[in-house]
Amino acid sequence: MMNLLDRLKEKLAEKEGRMIEIRRYLHQHPELSFHEENTAHYIAEFYQDVPIDAIETNYGGQRGVVVTIKGGQPGETIAIRADFDALPITEETGLPFASQNPGVMHACGHDGHTAYMLILVETLAEMKDQLKGTIRVIHQPAEEVPPGGALGMIQAGVMEDVDAVFGIHLMANVETGKILYRPGNTQTGRAYFKLEIQGKGGHGSSPHTANDAIVAASSFVMNIQTIVSRRVNPFDTAVVTVGSFDGKGSFNVIKDAVTLEGDVRSMSEETRLLVEEEMHHFVAGLEAGYGVQAELTYSHDYPVLYNDPEITEAVKQALVEAEIAEILEAEPQPPSEDFAYYLKEKPGSFFYVGAKPSNGKDYPHHHPKFVINEDSLLLSAKAMAAVVTRFCS
Repeated sequence: MMNLLDRLKEKLAEKEGRMIEIRRYLHQHPELSFHEENTAHYIAEFYQDVPIDAIETNYGGQRGVVVTIKGGQPGETIAIRADFDALPITEETGLPFASQNPGVMHACGHDGHTAYMLILVETLAEMKDQLKGTIRVIHQPAEEVPPGGALGMIQAGVMEDVDAVFGIHLMANVETGKILYRPGNTQTGRAYFKLEIQGKGGHGSSPHTANDAIVAASSFVMNIQTIVSRRVNPFDTAVVTVGSFDGKGSFNVIKDAVTLEGDVRSMSEETRLLVEEEMHHFVAGLEAGYGVQAELTYSHDYPVLYNDPEITEAVKQALVEAEIAEILEAEPQPPSEDFAYYLKEKPGSFFYVGAKPSNGKDYPHHHPKFVINEDSLLLSAKAMAAVVTRFCS
């Protein structure tokens, strides 16, 4: 006699074709975070004939969709989340279902997240009498745009009464058939900074009558790298990047003003605060040493993603016992992810499903040629089903 998880796995396998169809439709019709009305409508329409217990649209005033499934017996409330926004990238995959929206594509797998989640939720709803507790399904917009759509969902109350929260990310650089987990600090936190430097312009032949903003800005670019090499604990992780240096002018004119922009990644909250403090010190030194005016804008985007160790161990055991894939512990992940905000509110775990193409040729996330192996959709659905049954049966 099959247990609940085995029946879920069987039903999900029967619906694999629909998962792929949904994913391909979403891939063909991607939307950016500020254009997500059609995707949110598609998600809401999908649930019209599904025996869920409640649906809330435009959640948090930002087009999120929240679905509730109540089990046949009382129990805890868990939340499961899938994001659905695309990126401002022109697709170069050559897929027959490539983006029909110029300059926009699903280059991070969010189409796959939504596709597996829709079919999983439909299947869970059909079998809800055999579940305990409540499942809150979060279809979240704007993960790609700092500070992330998770904040708006949280502020609207999506984490109220939740006991644990779970999420999956497809990983095109991980072999399909592998699932990765990690307890503790797992993905870096991120901060954004902009530095505006005002000096005094002049002619290249008379530098003594000017105050070169480019020279001051260049010293700042070099000096802030010493934050990582001389201020951060070498056993911790930090990256400081200047990604934009706006100093264009005429070749023989001393520039009066320069604007720099960049980001900071770190694997602990302590290091996040340390880098910010040290950067302010360098700005003060810049003004004193070069006689310029400097204004620093520094904002924390996503926090460090922290997976609760006890819950993550339970997730690992559920995945191992489900016998659906090879289960491995992940290395720390450099990218940032706004799922971290949910994990600051309630304990939970965010884990990874391999989606490397069968030909072995994978492109990085956010690349115009990014593709995933669609076998990863069914694997994701089974993986989250294993987690749900562990906590709700």
